[in-house]
Amino acid sequence: MTSSERVTSRRTVLTALAAAAAAGTPLIGQLAAAAPAFAGDLEYANNTALYQDPNLVEGTAYSRRYRRHEKFDLKQGEKYDFPRTAVLALHGGGIEIGTSELALGIAGYSPGDAAGAPVLPVTYDYWMFEGLLSSGNKALHVTSKNCDDHVALSLARSHLNVLSLHGCQYDQLGMAEPGVWPPSSDPRLAVVGGLNPAFRTALVSELTKAGFPAIDAFDPKYGTRLADFNGSHVTNPCNLTMLGKGAQIEMTTELRQSLFDDYSSRSARAATWNGEFVKFRDACRRAITTVEAGQPVL
Repeated sequence: MTSSERVTSRRTVLTALAAAAAAGTPLIGQLAAAAPAFAGDLEYANNTALYQDPNLVEGTAYSRRYRRHEKFDLKQGEKYDFPRTAVLALHGGGIEIGTSELALGIAGYSPGDAAGAPVLPVTYDYWMFEGLLSSGNKALHVTSKNCDDHVALSLARSHLNVLSLHGCQYDQLGMAEPGVWPPSSDPRLAVVGGLNPAFRTALVSELTKAGFPAIDAFDPKYGTRLADFNGSHVTNPCNLTMLGKGAQIEMTTELRQSLFDDYSSRSARAATWNGEFVKFRDACRRAITTVEAGQPVL
């Protein structure tokens, strides 16, 4: 499709949905159902464009949540630790379901009580964008490399490491051929990417030991089949760290579903994260600990 055809397609869809918007229905919430063929062409160019859409109301159509822990060193003769890792969920809520709950868990908080006290002794800074629409949340997806949210980028650039969490579908990965990934019948797959090879190795190792099929998206055996899922773009927030490299995990729907007893809604997920969730959470936290052990604060 040419650029002029994309503009025409976009205008056609927007015109067709104008009545819904005038009636008070968030326009973007209708896109997935009304114009699935144009979903890729209608994706917002960046977060700024999404935030400036008058048809989207923050708190109704989407939300942004973050936590930056206060740290200070007021003693001249002592040195204190400083946060080295941040956890991001760029497509949380109803967009890539389960990623915002996992971000909270890995950061040390309960998915059911994000504003409360931490549930683990070590906590990490986090940021998440969540789709809140009753349907059509995929239309709120902004490609990672185009993320320009000021808080998200500030967190990334002020940390040595970022772990960014994403969701995908197994059949998007091209992994079903016999012998490519044994057991090929198990769709609960975690594809680990990002430009920090040490972080990728730690994540694959810990997730595998915890019982989750996990692969390195850069493993030569997969060739270029995982290029769209390897988090290699230099403007992907996972790589906009102080070191210019980080990690991300693409988790299949089946994997994310297995982490909750009830996957059907935000409230259900917040209340029914299960033992598999804890195992996945703790595996990621162990990987972070491994990476940070080689990064002393000077």
